Amino acid sequence: MGNMSEKGEVNLTGAKQSNGVWLVKVPKYLAQQWDKAKEKGEVGKITIGKKQGKSQVCFSLNEELTSVGAAQESDTPLKVPREHPFTMNSLGGQTLAVFSQGEKDEISLEGMVVHRAECRPVITDNYMKLKKVQMKESLKLQRLSQQLERAITTVFKPVANHNFNVEYEKKKKSEGKMVRAERQVVLDMLFSAFEKHQYYNIKDLVDITKQPVTYLKEIMREIGTYHNKGAHKSMWELKAEYRHYQSAEEEEEMQTV
Repeated sequence: MGNMSEKGEVNLTGAKQSNGVWLVKVPKYLAQQWDKAKEKGEVGKITIGKKQGKSQVCFSLNEELTSVGAAQESDTPLKVPREHPFTMNSLGGQTLAVFSQGEKDEISLEGMVVHRAECRPVITDNYMKLKKVQMKESLKLQRLSQQLERAITTVFKPVANHNFNVEYEKKKKSEGKMVRAERQVVLDMLFSAFEKHQYYNIKDLVDITKQPVTYLKEIMREIGTYHNKGAHKSMWELKAEYRHYQSAEEEEEMQTV
């Protein structure tokens, strides 16, 4: 294939040059901060070192890009973490390539993937505040207004009892007098509890939050991990991205990158 791409052709100069590229997964907030630096250029620095004979890779975000504004509850500025150690992953026998598309829809091969990695933040109290704010934003209802061209003429027939009322009565009988609180209120109670202890069984979490067990399990499946075996069998723990600490396994993983 030629160097200039025509319809259906790809520029393969990158293959001849044997360019090796890294495929790195980054947190969403980091990509958003990078977008702010398009005009400034540099977004941070990558350092590659050795510890106990093993390579360690870390991305350090520019200080200017760490600020994301103030938390809603106060004027305290929110900052994203600066340091992001890499967790290296194997290619798993896959052959991966990176392509780019030019201004005239030219497609070029930039190089072959030689390493896969995950860019993970160093967990801090400020990072936990950032995650809480992001979760609140994701739970906000997207309300849209739409102008109608003509009147709605659909006829609705009244029913003796709506299905959602029937389901509510069933849940009320099975779950007792517990009433569901707003999702964010429950999340705040759970995060506060897990700052005190690492593991809880579901009965303890029901006692703490006073929420129906089915509703509580639904929320915990989103933010937590359930242990089926081991020393903490039948216990819940927060997922890594919501913890205010690093487990021994994660610390060891970071050290062995």
